[in-house]
Amino acid sequence: MKTTNFLLRLKLQKGIGYVKMLKIASQLDTADVNLKALMKMDLPSNLKRASLAAYNDDQAEIYVKRIKKQCQVISFFDDVYPEQLRQIYRPPLVLFAQGDVNLLQQKIVTIVGSRMATSYSRSVLTKLVPHLVKKGWVIASGLAKGVDVMAHKAALTSEGKTIAVVGNGLNHFYPLSNYHVQEQIIRRGLILSEYLPDTPPRPFRFPQRNRILAGIAQKVVVTEAQEKSGSLITANLALQENRDIYAVPGPIDNELSAGPNKLIAAGAIPITDYQL
Repeated sequence: MKTTNFLLRLKLQKGIGYVKMLKIASQLDTADVNLKALMKMDLPSNLKRASLAAYNDDQAEIYVKRIKKQCQVISFFDDVYPEQLRQIYRPPLVLFAQGDVNLLQQKIVTIVGSRMATSYSRSVLTKLVPHLVKKGWVIASGLAKGVDVMAHKAALTSEGKTIAVVGNGLNHFYPLSNYHVQEQIIRRGLILSEYLPDTPPRPFRFPQRNRILAGIAQKVVVTEAQEKSGSLITANLALQENRDIYAVPGPIDNELSAGPNKLIAAGAIPITDYQL
């Protein structure tokens, strides 16, 4: 059995969360998984039983085939899995994708900011993103309202490539207002998720998603974000992974400038023109 199929089977098992799955995955050292290899794994008895149950679960194979008809499945062990994402803390072990997975091998800049972004962000991104596209950068964001969708739209309008990392399964469109943008990205870019396709959006999943946005990028740009926001979580995660952090400065009397201005004060590179 291919390792990717085995990991997907594990993900489908009840009671197997990330930590347990990671312990099992750390014992896998071949491209294929077989019963002999599973029996030799140095694991607690409950995890070994879970591994054997996943391997022998015929019902799981039905779900695996169904999922593969809906999207591409990428595991930590696949060549297409981006190397920079492998290096982060708690890397996703399985990813689900719709679109061009080869974009994960290109140079990526993640752009994040407030869901309540103003025309200031739109104006900046309308000019900044085309310059990035011309230099061969793929634009990544989280397909949320505000800055995220502005960044995706600017990339598509510039005939560039864009990656959306979502906090739900790929069979959901969230927010629904971004339905048409998501459809465009599937055709012209890449939609990426670590959640099984039918997983609904929930608030706690979006901060988890942010580590992927930080992990796949070489550079992260923050525009219009409150001092305590998901955008700053993404920036701090990126900083921990030694990514370059850029921020769009704003007026000090605007609460949406507090996040970028704080990042600049802490050492982020201020964007003073439309070049990175």
